Amino acid sequence: MKLTRTAIIVLLAAIFMMLPLIAGAGETLDAVKGRGHLIVGVHSSLFGFGMPDEKGVWRGLDVDTGRAVATAVFGSPDKIKFITLTTQTRFTALQSKEIDVLCRNATRTLTRETELGLTFVATNYYDGQGFMVPKKLGVKQAKELDGATICVLPGTTTEQNVSDYFRTYKISMKPVVIEQATELNKAFFAGRCDCLTSDASQLASVRAVAPNPDDYVILPEIISKEPLSPAVRHGDDQWRDIVDFAVLAMIAAEDLGINSKNLDEMLKSNDPNIKRFLGVTPGNGKALGLDEKWAYNIVKYVGNYGEVFERNVGKNTSLKLPRGLNAQWKDGGLMYSPPFK
Repeated sequence: MKLTRTAIIVLLAAIFMMLPLIAGAGETLDAVKGRGHLIVGVHSSLFGFGMPDEKGVWRGLDVDTGRAVATAVFGSPDKIKFITLTTQTRFTALQSKEIDVLCRNATRTLTRETELGLTFVATNYYDGQGFMVPKKLGVKQAKELDGATICVLPGTTTEQNVSDYFRTYKISMKPVVIEQATELNKAFFAGRCDCLTSDASQLASVRAVAPNPDDYVILPEIISKEPLSPAVRHGDDQWRDIVDFAVLAMIAAEDLGINSKNLDEMLKSNDPNIKRFLGVTPGNGKALGLDEKWAYNIVKYVGNYGEVFERNVGKNTSLKLPRGLNAQWKDGGLMYSPPFK
């Protein structure tokens, strides 16, 4: 009897310890479904990644990542609301549940995962910090920027990286710190600083919308690793899995040779991996708490990763970004998805 009572006490203690985890499981998915749409935090003016076009339609790689999550949940990319966030408000908006997922060119770091209570999912763009200068300055490499004024956003990995770089090479700089990205870019174009530093993709985006893009050059140095990833809150593993695999579904589709044009033909494939991915063989949907055609719908309405990349930032856009590290693993890049089984 004593052993039984002890076992009961241990069991009850274990149950009480798990209650917070049980309460959190599925909480976000239920809230999103109950509301009827997904709320995504995005950039307001980063061409190619997150901003409205001239007709007010949201465009960009991060925007399409948000649409992929909405499609996974609802079977439609349109049940979504975008909220614009600054570098200062992006993480607090997620922590306070103002948004369901952050898709705003945020770098995954150790302190952001631990101290801020965030969980980053699969990387949707591998980047690195660079420098952009006016061509007339005649600077060919970053080490020639000794004594330069540098425009930089506060509260970012960019600010720390540039300080570390100049300290490492024992050269000096004068930071020009402005909180709003649009105002920072205006300051650079107005000549208030010699150099603008940010992720290389952002520099390409800023240059693409400059009055005279050819007047500016991005220097060859990449001084950091910036894995840009969507983020969710700690504590809801189901929601983390959904967002993570929504990103991975676009990557996996390209790897499997599935795109928005051949999608229905691929339903006839005898490849077990393709059948599982498209929901012909059930199981993946149930595991995530979603419809079995969730990945099929992402490819149908949003596209595979290659389609999303080329549509927003690729060689036929004004950014003209190469795939580089964002190529599939078979092509020398880092885009790699675990099996969908």
